Amino acid sequence: MNHSLKPWNTFGIDRNAHRIVCAENTQQLLNAWQEAVQKQQPVLILGEGSNVLFLEDFSGTVIINRIKGIDVHEDPTAWLVHVGAGENWHNLVQYTLENGMPGLENLALIPGCAGSSPIQNIGAYGVELQRVCDYVDCVELSSGKSQRLSALACRFGYRDSIFKHEYQDRFVITAVGLRIAKSWQPVLTYGDLTRLDPATVTPQQVFETVCQMRTSKLPDPKVSGNAGSFFKNPVITAQQASALLAAFPNAPHYPQADGSVKLAAGWLIDQCQLKGMAIGGAAIHHLQALVIVNTGQAVSSDVVELARHVRRRVGEKFNVWLEPEVRFIGQNGEVNAVEVIA
Repeated sequence: MNHSLKPWNTFGIDRNAHRIVCAENTQQLLNAWQEAVQKQQPVLILGEGSNVLFLEDFSGTVIINRIKGIDVHEDPTAWLVHVGAGENWHNLVQYTLENGMPGLENLALIPGCAGSSPIQNIGAYGVELQRVCDYVDCVELSSGKSQRLSALACRFGYRDSIFKHEYQDRFVITAVGLRIAKSWQPVLTYGDLTRLDPATVTPQQVFETVCQMRTSKLPDPKVSGNAGSFFKNPVITAQQASALLAAFPNAPHYPQADGSVKLAAGWLIDQCQLKGMAIGGAAIHHLQALVIVNTGQAVSSDVVELARHVRRRVGEKFNVWLEPEVRFIGQNGEVNAVEVIA
């Protein structure tokens, strides 16, 4: 159990695994998975570990997915980009921009690998992966059979997909297919993007604005360990929203197509005056209330206690109960994060 997971999670939490394997192709990944199963060990497949919190030492094999490669084809209306699951997401965004294929710029600087993007249906500044996802290639771990899921079959929702439900632990994502429309339309609905002129703005300006917003608010994991946004933005009913807005008319809120209303978790936490609050080595970031940082010597229980405190304070003030976006990993695999901090 002396293989340190510290380099493999952006929180920088010092936990160990029984074994760590870097897989550069599907066969290496399958071999490592099947070997662990034969030994009746749990298996965890990671990309860049940018969205996990290790609660304890992992008693089995951690497989790091490093399947690389970017292939581009086109049809009359779109660029078709096939991306290996182990490619860094931000590098992919830069690659598409540099090669004249704009459309991903709102998703710049989201940490992690391309293969993790469909699991969470990553999103930022008004754009979600499902907007550009064409298909996801995956392999059934037990049989080694390849499967291509259409975007519809992925059942994308807010920070959700089939890979968090019946495909979890049974399939591994090997590649993602993106369809990037040639008729570029800027999405300028959030933050500093609203100040840009839709008639003259360039994809590069959108990219630079997104990078500026993210770096000004979000700490670099290499400097202060963190997993990005710790909590999901809560989605509440229209009835709940009208009651909340009557009491807090300034609350940022975003009506959804189904009649529900999305709130800004960072704003809710900020209203509880929690920025900078620390428990042990874990702290709420002083600029962005949505981020919990490792100030240097945090242990996982510090992060859990702080998250629990945040959830309780927001719940008491707003009757809105936050849920972690970060995946909590126990000794044998993922556990229910809400139950851990409830």
